[in-house]
Amino acid sequence: MAAECTVLVVNWDSWGLLERCLNALSKQTGIELRVLILDNGSTKPDPAGFAVRHPEVEVVRSERNIGFAAANNRLLGKVGDCEWIALVNPDAFLRERCLETLMEAAKQFPQYSVFAPRLVMAQAPGRLDGEGDAYHISGIPWRNGHGGVADDKVTEEREVFTACAAAVLYRRDAVEAVGGFDEDFFCYVEDIDLGFRLRLAGHRCLLVPSAVAEHVGSGTTGGGVSDFALYHGHRNLVWAYVKNMPAMLFWLFLPLHIGVNVVSVLWFSTRGRGRILLRAKRDAVRGLPGMWCKRRGIQRGRKASVTEIWHMLDKGLGAGFDRWLSRWRSRG
Repeated sequence: MAAECTVLVVNWDSWGLLERCLNALSKQTGIELRVLILDNGSTKPDPAGFAVRHPEVEVVRSERNIGFAAANNRLLGKVGDCEWIALVNPDAFLRERCLETLMEAAKQFPQYSVFAPRLVMAQAPGRLDGEGDAYHISGIPWRNGHGGVADDKVTEEREVFTACAAAVLYRRDAVEAVGGFDEDFFCYVEDIDLGFRLRLAGHRCLLVPSAVAEHVGSGTTGGGVSDFALYHGHRNLVWAYVKNMPAMLFWLFLPLHIGVNVVSVLWFSTRGRGRILLRAKRDAVRGLPGMWCKRRGIQRGRKASVTEIWHMLDKGLGAGFDRWLSRWRSRG
């Protein structure tokens, strides 16, 4: 039987987490799956017996780390005509019936092209890692509800701006139509950028809280504490804003976007990490001509109205914005 869904997993030196991830995938029921893994230039060899334990998994290898965005695009090119693709990070462990529940939602709500499960913290399953991703008018993204209580009684689906790529179900042709992930991002914020482009193209994202995955979060890159994550995250959020924000909203909120970036540099400078932030913003500015060129094509093809985009943007400076600040505060 042909696969109903192809699962894409990008691995980089995370073999222990990957084993747990694949074990969880093997227990998914009610759906025919194909699992594709790209080993993204890992410096550690496969664990002994890995291929024997997971004979059903197809492994593609890259001699070097080409980044999360490019690795997923490479896997996407091997999917064929399978209608649905699921991205699952090695540090994301799908609970029972997670993919089946997402696929059921896809049939029930055909007006949506992206389906986000509820992510809970693997280390503290009673706490939310996120219920989809929000995008603020300033150009700052965050995970809805991060750190809050995971209430299993709340199962009603609702629309969110986009989904975290740690675990997500996409309609394949929608992702291909917008060009897949932007490989210039390398990693971090690339899922926000893809989600924004999908939304501009008229696609929508549905949170399905009854589908649950446990997520470790930055299991191989060191999370927000690493210079690597700090650099790419703060460079790429500038590019995502420049590429995707519709013109009316772009110019209206550009001062706020610049202000948030300046404050970020000042805040991290007081913690001895200003040099990383300055390098990220410098390289973001250097990359603006290329991003502006991409912007022209994205905005020419925009199908969603400015009103529709405005409706889905977060406009407050309350709990969500504070979560973004506390994310870096707790790790910086």
